[in-house]
Amino acid sequence: MIYIWGILGLGTLVFFHELGHFIAARLSGVKVEAFSIGMGPVLLHKKIKDTDYRISAIPLGGYCAMKGEKDFQKALEEDQKEITADKDSFYGIHPAKRLMIAFAGPLANLVIGFICFFIIAAAGYTYYSAGCKVTMADEDDECTESIAHKNGMQSGDEILSINKKKMNDFSDIAEFIMTHGDEDVSIEVLRDGEKLEIKLHTGLNKDTGAGVIGIKCDSSSKIKREYKTDNIFEAFSEGAKKTTETISLTVKGISYLITAKINAKKAVSGPARITGMLGQTVQDGFGIGIKAGIVTTLNFIALISISLFLTNLLPIPVLDGGLILFSIIEIIRRKKINPKIMYYIQIAGVAIVALMMTFAIGSDILYFIKK
Repeated sequence: MIYIWGILGLGTLVFFHELGHFIAARLSGVKVEAFSIGMGPVLLHKKIKDTDYRISAIPLGGYCAMKGEKDFQKALEEDQKEITADKDSFYGIHPAKRLMIAFAGPLANLVIGFICFFIIAAAGYTYYSAGCKVTMADEDDECTESIAHKNGMQSGDEILSINKKKMNDFSDIAEFIMTHGDEDVSIEVLRDGEKLEIKLHTGLNKDTGAGVIGIKCDSSSKIKREYKTDNIFEAFSEGAKKTTETISLTVKGISYLITAKINAKKAVSGPARITGMLGQTVQDGFGIGIKAGIVTTLNFIALISISLFLTNLLPIPVLDGGLILFSIIEIIRRKKINPKIMYYIQIAGVAIVALMMTFAIGSDILYFIKK
């Protein structure tokens, strides 16, 4: 059941991605020959005007088939110097419109992420967390390093702020530290009624990409927290804030992978693990209650959707980012790119994507074998 929930969740995100392409194509004057909910064998279909709307058997997103997508292959076979196409086809429109169509898919994922965060903020939620009093991790386990302890922090200290940002509970502390790995931070603590400033450089867990300083929450402090916005404008603002923060953290995570600051084999999850994590999140959330289930599910979907937004914008041929790159080049040169050049670049792009998928799936296999 976990994987069914996960497949439905990911399928929904892919569907909205394709819906973004569909809407942009129609607005750009490109004829959409088929639009399908799901993949594989067609179960039901109905043609309305020029588009064949379909429901297909496999609930994995969908697809948007635009007129002229085969013009590229035809140009290669006929050894044409440029792609010739009808004005209502994908390669027949101005490259700026083609850029808009390519960007609309990732944009749809970004919008979905924002909507999820907006709904969470508008609905409000209640959660329990430990307070800001902490203990040193190396006091519980001698094998564990505590950067905080080495820099003067002590068990029983209450963290008031980090880099001047107020900490309300331990979840605030954990979130800040986890998202600021390998950075200099200034921590204000309260000890025996006296405020002290502790400066340190956070560590970085290479398996997860999370920042660490070697502290634990004080198990004796537990508080109930409620988050609620007063109006729709505050919810909108909070949704935009969370979306921006998630984009920033995702970009940072990608940069850590590229610079090998973290262990890619352990940090990267493939489709199987992502599907399982999403399904588990849904099941665990609704196991607590309907509202908790909605909040946790929407939060996880938002994270994945924004990740899809950024991943698809990578300037790799066969991804939307590759089409965007080709379109920008055509706009600058004011001339179409030779199909053979596009073909060789796309071959390289396919190889890169295949390598990435092989790496991700291999990471999944190793994870499940060890598990």
